[in-house]
Amino acid sequence: MGVVAKRSSMTFFSDPACHYSHRVRIVLAEKGVTVEIEEVDDKNLPEDVLELNPYASLPTLVDRDLALYETKVMMEYLDERFPHPPLLPVYPVARALSRQFMHRIERDWSSQLDTIISNPGSSAADKARKELSDSLCSIAPIFTDLPYFMSEEFTLVDCCLAPILWRLDSLGIKLPANRQVKPLQDYMKRLFERPSFQESLSELEKEMAL
Repeated sequence: MGVVAKRSSMTFFSDPACHYSHRVRIVLAEKGVTVEIEEVDDKNLPEDVLELNPYASLPTLVDRDLALYETKVMMEYLDERFPHPPLLPVYPVARALSRQFMHRIERDWSSQLDTIISNPGSSAADKARKELSDSLCSIAPIFTDLPYFMSEEFTLVDCCLAPILWRLDSLGIKLPANRQVKPLQDYMKRLFERPSFQESLSELEKEMAL
């Protein structure tokens, strides 16, 4: 399962609107990986994805004889396969904390985003918008002393969070412009100005900023 005939290059099957695909594209750009990115409609998956991925889902990363279909696994694989620049801390305790931050982002914030995207006009989506906004505002002060998420350096944690923050305006979430939230706004500006982030954007994601 997940093993395929060898290819000469890495291929990333990506949904151009999906925040899960986006997080991996940020890692690929940050590492400067030579990769063929194939933008795919999730309702019309190519045969390659259907054959390689038992869940028939996006994104799917294929590297020679390896097929991966879970984004956190993809991100860590890329970090180990292309070690410079490193996107996880060296020491075990710090690495474990980073993995736990990614887990919490997925459970607490990615899930709220998924609720909004799946049914934007519903009461559940309205509740998710409020909960996501309140939660992000509550953590804003952590960016006062450190430039990135609980770190001096840009990490995989930031790769998970950046696509969520990029989509806030387009999904009807307006963060308050006050002193408490300013460190978060500054953090967002740092993320969005990174060359790797700009390179990672699909045409659909660029339109989200208009």
